[in-house]
Amino acid sequence: MLIKEIPLEERPRERLLKYGASNLSNEELLSIVLRCGTKNVSVKELSSNILKEYKTLSNIKNATINKLSLINGMGLSKSMVIVAMLELSKRIYVDDDSNLKICFNNPKKIYEYTKYMFRDKEQELFYCLYFNNKQHLVGKELLFIGTVNKSLTHPREIFKYAYLYSASSIVCLHNHPSGDVTPSREDISFTSALVEIGNIQKIPIIDHIIVSNNNYYSFQDNGKINNR
Repeated sequence: MLIKEIPLEERPRERLLKYGASNLSNEELLSIVLRCGTKNVSVKELSSNILKEYKTLSNIKNATINKLSLINGMGLSKSMVIVAMLELSKRIYVDDDSNLKICFNNPKKIYEYTKYMFRDKEQELFYCLYFNNKQHLVGKELLFIGTVNKSLTHPREIFKYAYLYSASSIVCLHNHPSGDVTPSREDISFTSALVEIGNIQKIPIIDHIIVSNNNYYSFQDNGKINNR
C-alpha cells in the first residue's frame, strides 16, 4: 500500500505528531527516516523489507551500505541515510555533555562510557581519554586504526593532545575484535613504554583498557600500571 492510499490520520508522520515517536511501530519510524519509496516500492514496503532482512531491530545496528543496497528499493542514497542514522544514535551515548561532569575514577565507569565506540568494529581502534586533576573528561581522540604496536601508534600523538587539552592524566583504550580481551605481548610492551614516557612527561598513563562487546581488561585493575 502506498502512503497516499493510507488515511491521513493513519500515516506515520501524522501519527508521530499526534501520538509521539514512542507510540509508533518500527516500520513507521523507518518510513519517516526514509521519507519516500521508489516508483515500484512504497516506503512502507521498503521499511518492512529492511525489518524482514535483519529479523530483529538489534541486528540493524550491524547494517552496512553495501548490504542495505541489496534490499529491493533501497539503493545507495537511502542506505547512506540508514547508516548515518545508526552512527548518530551510537554517538548520542558517547557525546553526552553530562558525562563531562562525571568523575571517571574506575575502569568500569570508563568501559560503560566508551563501549559504544567499539561496538561490532572489525578493526582495532585506539583511543585516548584525557582527564583533568578531578578526573573529569576534558578530551577524547581516536588516534589510530589497526593493530596496536609501537610502529603504528606513536607516543608523540598521544602526548600532543595531552598538552592541547592541558590534561593531568591519560587513559588509553583499544578493542580486540576477536572478543578475547587478554592483552597480547605487544599490548603489554607498548603500555609499559607509554607509562614510562608518561612518568617522564608528568602526565601519567593511569590505565590502558582493552574492550570487547561484552567485557574489558584493565591494566590498572590487574596491577600492570606502575606510575611513580
